[in-house]
Parts: sequence; structure tokens; C-alpha cells
Amino acid sequence: MRKIPLRKCVATQEQLPKKELIRVVRNKEGEVFVDPTGKMNGRGAYLKRSLEAIELAQKKGVLKKSLEVDIPDEIFEELKKYVG
Repeated sequence: MRKIPLRKCVATQEQLPKKELIRVVRNKEGEVFVDPTGKMNGRGAYLKRSLEAIELAQKKGVLKKSLEVDIPDEIFEELKKYVG
């Protein structure tokens, strides 16, 4: 039996399987991307695939804290497309 990789959602602090989370990445240039593959280079932070978690992260500024860079609103709009 294979071990399922768990990651912590920065908004809800829940430990969840990687497949249930969306990764947001900041690269060396300080650019922020949504990483649906989970394999991009850079510092990553995970968010639960739910509207509540995304809105909570936006309100509390947890992505900004964990990635140490300002998060543009477009990133949150893009994240909402992955909720389903």
C-alpha cells in the first residue's frame, strides 16, 4: 500500500491529501502562479479546493504571509476556477 502525501491548507490548517488541494507558487523572480500540476519550481503553499478556504485565505492574507509576497486578486479569481 502506498502512502498518500498529505499537505496542510494554509487557510484552514487541515491536513489533506495533496489531490484535494491547490498549490500556489512563488518563483525566484517573485511572480505568483496557480500550480494545478503541483510540480512547478518555487516556494509553494496549499489551499483546500473550496470557496470557503479561498475566501478565508484572501481575507486573512495567509498566502501573502506564507509566500512572503503580495498576492494579486487575479490569483484568487483563478483559484476559484479550480473549485468543483
